[in-house]
Amino acid sequence: MRNQLLKMILIVLLSAALAGCTFVFQTGRRSDVQKIEKLSSQLDELNQTKRLLEDRLKQEIQDKQVRLQMMERGLVITFVADVLFDSGKAKIRSEAYPILDKVAVVLKENVPQFSVGIEGHTDNQPIKASGWKSNWELSTARALSVLHYLGEQKGIKPERLSAIGYGEYRSVASNDNNEGRQMNRRVEIVILPQVKKVKGQAGPRSLETKENLK
Repeated sequence: MRNQLLKMILIVLLSAALAGCTFVFQTGRRSDVQKIEKLSSQLDELNQTKRLLEDRLKQEIQDKQVRLQMMERGLVITFVADVLFDSGKAKIRSEAYPILDKVAVVLKENVPQFSVGIEGHTDNQPIKASGWKSNWELSTARALSVLHYLGEQKGIKPERLSAIGYGEYRSVASNDNNEGRQMNRRVEIVILPQVKKVKGQAGPRSLETKENLK
């Protein structure tokens, strides 16, 4: 019962976070039941994909090069940027290709229906001698490098792919020490569930549910 409740909560959060609109779920409304069933099915697929990636990336996870998380926005595959790139660079290191290849196979063969977002992140250390205007440019260039590799080299359909750079502004750890800065320097590949907006309900990200939804 508790697992079902947690699953329902995650489905609701996915709906709000991904669609960027207001949802009003009503008891017995067929479209809402279908929407929940579809999201539930996608959540099951993402959990299966997570287990598959955990198996294929077992060594990289043990070495703390890769981390897998189910989050509101989808299944997040986090790569320590130092594994993929040399300091201040946006060219993927040749040693990193086998790791990305493992992910690419799963994206192509196991979840071909899902969109894939690629996010670049840095620590807060100012750019000095690498030629980038700021950490925004560096993080964006790194995300694009991964996007182009997955699309051009590994055959992921380009319409599935998107890239964005957040620079230093979405840190996950303190930048006051080396360990925290290393965690903040990362690239995240996000497998995104398919959520459609409810017709006529565009607007701010909010969610209203009926208390008696079952």
